[in-house]
Amino acid sequence: MNYNPFSLENKTVLITGASSGIGSAVAIEFSKMGAAVVISGRNEKRLVETFRKLSPKDSHQYIVADLTTSEGLDLLVLTIPPIDGVVHCAGFLKKLPLKFIDEHAWNETLKINLIAPGLLSQKLIKTNKLKAESSVVFISSIASFVASIGNISYMASKGALNSFAKGMALEMAKKKIRVNIIEPALIKTNLSESALSESELATYLTKFPLGRFGYPEEVAYAAVFLISDASKWITGTSILIDGGVTLS
Repeated sequence: MNYNPFSLENKTVLITGASSGIGSAVAIEFSKMGAAVVISGRNEKRLVETFRKLSPKDSHQYIVADLTTSEGLDLLVLTIPPIDGVVHCAGFLKKLPLKFIDEHAWNETLKINLIAPGLLSQKLIKTNKLKAESSVVFISSIASFVASIGNISYMASKGALNSFAKGMALEMAKKKIRVNIIEPALIKTNLSESALSESELATYLTKFPLGRFGYPEEVAYAAVFLISDASKWITGTSILIDGGVTLS
């Protein structure tokens, strides 16, 4: 018998934002660890690309849904089976200095980064799709506590998400549902690389004691731990994955 407390065998896990970046990596690594994966995203073409990388193919499902709409949320919740965990990976980043942030910019950022995962979590609880003793993981960011120019709306959305997660962890503890947060620094994805110029990336890289940016799979490994039974006595906490950038 191979004992592995980090195994995801016999677990069904929903992963949002799985069409690219961190979400795609989480889905792929979860499938390798034995989970039956339900992936969701807005871009069907890219979502199918992720789906094709899952192993084995016959135990997984993909659902195209826009979680910023009530229709998309309802479609996802009604379609999925009961789940043992969810990893909220969908995110949005658009650099704007304060003087250029209008109501539309606020709404766009908050809707994707805070309101959508908040409402989805609520619907999963109300419909009993989230099993007792399941695990919820929110992908946040060090931007929740590290300031940077042009990221005010993103920072605010991630800070609010952290507070939401902690409140949910306390409320759901009676059902033994665990809720935790992962806070990465810059991870090499299309989202991060499109938000920063090459010169900005080069300058930022010098601040990392470990000498490089993170990879999506490294966030996925932390998510595996938090969904697995290895973390059954952990709730309301945050795992920092930052290459040491917040040490100074």
